[in-house]
Amino acid sequence: MLLTLIYDGGCPFCREFALRSELKAGLAHLRIVDGRTDHKIRQDLNALGLPLRNGAVLIEGDHRWHGSEAIAELCRRMTPSDPLLKLMAKLFCDDKRSALAYPALLAARRLALASRGMSVDPDEQPMG
Repeated sequence: MLLTLIYDGGCPFCREFALRSELKAGLAHLRIVDGRTDHKIRQDLNALGLPLRNGAVLIEGDHRWHGSEAIAELCRRMTPSDPLLKLMAKLFCDDKRSALAYPALLAARRLALASRGMSVDPDEQPMG
């Protein structure tokens, strides 16, 4: 079954993780979508109560994971060839560890976006 990761392409950390996941995570049916550039998918996610501003979304069929749960689920499924993904998979595969560490990822994302003059919320106008 197709697994879709929707991430914030404006964040360099998110983009790097998503691209590495697509190429080196060992998941044959992983599709990545830059949610910052796809207004329709953001509308759909917002309607489901899964705003991209609060974290990535992972979708498989009718099942959806958001934020730390999305990263934990993706990491559990990985068989990465990339050293950085191996480390990420080990750290974030556990729901509790992922939930504890995820706020640090969101903080890094906020800083990266602010340094680029971008809002954390893709539906808001750019800062500045």
